[in-house]
Amino acid sequence: MKYDFNEIINRVGTNSLKYDFAAERGKPEGILPLWVADMDFRTPPEVSEVLQKAVRHGIFGYSESKAGYFDTVSHWFEERFGWRVQRRWLVKTPGVVFALATAIRALTGEGDAVIIQQPVYYPFSEVILANHRKLVNNPLVYENGAYNVDFEDFEAQIVKNDVKLFLLCSPHNPVGRVWTVEELERLGEICIRHQVIVVSDEIHADFTYPVYKHTIFASLNEKFLNNSIICTAPSKTFNLAGLQVSNIFIANDGIRRKFKEAIIRTGYSQLNTMGLIACQAAYENGAGWLEELKEYLADNLTFIRKYFMERIPQVRLIEPQGTYLVWLDFGKLNLNDQELEKLIVDRAGLWLDSGTMFGPEGKGFQRMNIACPRQVLEKALIQLEEAIKNPDK
Repeated sequence: MKYDFNEIINRVGTNSLKYDFAAERGKPEGILPLWVADMDFRTPPEVSEVLQKAVRHGIFGYSESKAGYFDTVSHWFEERFGWRVQRRWLVKTPGVVFALATAIRALTGEGDAVIIQQPVYYPFSEVILANHRKLVNNPLVYENGAYNVDFEDFEAQIVKNDVKLFLLCSPHNPVGRVWTVEELERLGEICIRHQVIVVSDEIHADFTYPVYKHTIFASLNEKFLNNSIICTAPSKTFNLAGLQVSNIFIANDGIRRKFKEAIIRTGYSQLNTMGLIACQAAYENGAGWLEELKEYLADNLTFIRKYFMERIPQVRLIEPQGTYLVWLDFGKLNLNDQELEKLIVDRAGLWLDSGTMFGPEGKGFQRMNIACPRQVLEKALIQLEEAIKNPDK
């Protein structure tokens, strides 16, 4: 490989949320973190070089993107997903969660119902409740180690609660589903039928494993395009989360106007200068790095799959179709929430994301981030194996 993903990079002392805030988050110092969804790999050198050039220039005033920015971003989505976007559709925000909250405020009123599919990325429920909307859950169905949608319940919940908005997670975090065209079409048709606007978080779109293909929801047909907000970002793909830049596509003029008005009410205007620079550089020159990264992540997945099967069969890996996050079923251990947390944190010395963060359906599960050097991943699994096999130590 041209890029070294085995390099161990010390992130301690860099104000890293992942590494430097254990005590503040109630965890013991020295714990091995595989929780929050950023990677332990440097961003592509092709991106760093452009950022360093900007630093050498030394002026960080107000910035905006020129036509080249849109051309680069649009080319990425057309080339990789066959989706051609128009310039007027683009609204830039500092993050996808910011966009979710903005959509909720723009398109619903206090007390209105918003539907999600738990277990799902926990900010979905946070932004619904924090904005005083009604959270409606269409739980994913977990059977035989896989997750699927209960479409009948989805429609019934929409009708029963007069749902106005659907927050779709695609690919799904944390269960790793890459939704099929047929599944997306069924969800979309139900939403059209009941006038529910779809806000699709597609931040993990670039991470699918072989044989799985991500489909952008709005690319399926004109009806869906005009009834949706598509949330994208380079942050997961190129490890740029701290630079805070997201690209939100809204084809419907009325929805886009309301969305932009809601942003204006927050007082937010131009994005982070370095975020704009990094985004354009990544989409222009980061494809080679991404392809090697995806190979490395697939090998990490193969490694942990084999490790669990051979050495920790008590833990079930929910086979991911996308993302670099894996969903682990600890149900066979028959532990309550407190006992499972003690196993993971106190005995194994690991910081994972507790499944209940993602909704009550996450009970007995943990989310693990595998975007790290193999050596780190192996260390984590050895610690987990020791904790499970020697419970009295």
